[in-house]
Amino acid sequence: MIQGRIVIVDDDPDIIEAIHQFLAKRKFEIHTATTGEEALLLIRAVRPHLVLLDIRLPGLDGIETLREIRRFDSTVGVIMMTGYANDEEGRLSLELGASDYIVKPIDFKYLGATVVQKVLSMIGE
Repeated sequence: MIQGRIVIVDDDPDIIEAIHQFLAKRKFEIHTATTGEEALLLIRAVRPHLVLLDIRLPGLDGIETLREIRRFDSTVGVIMMTGYANDEEGRLSLELGASDYIVKPIDFKYLGATVVQKVLSMIGE
């Protein structure tokens, strides 16, 4: 049984693959995008419970993508990811409605617990 829908947005295929494998084992339905523009189309189409969104993306970056997501969906969970710890980006992400901010390399134990918590709160269990 599928536990929830998640969209992973990152321009690094290795990161996407690692997160995809980790979450797919936990029975989540996974969709992926490599740009902010692609992510916005995908999010509108699949209506995920959670978005894992890299801050540094080519074209429309993660902060702008988050702003756009919030224009059409104020409820979807968004966890920002970055390989460049930056307090200002983290603060801004949270102000714009992200529920968490994760620094790469990803702590998969933390990611797993956070994802389960956020998805279950979206599903209403």
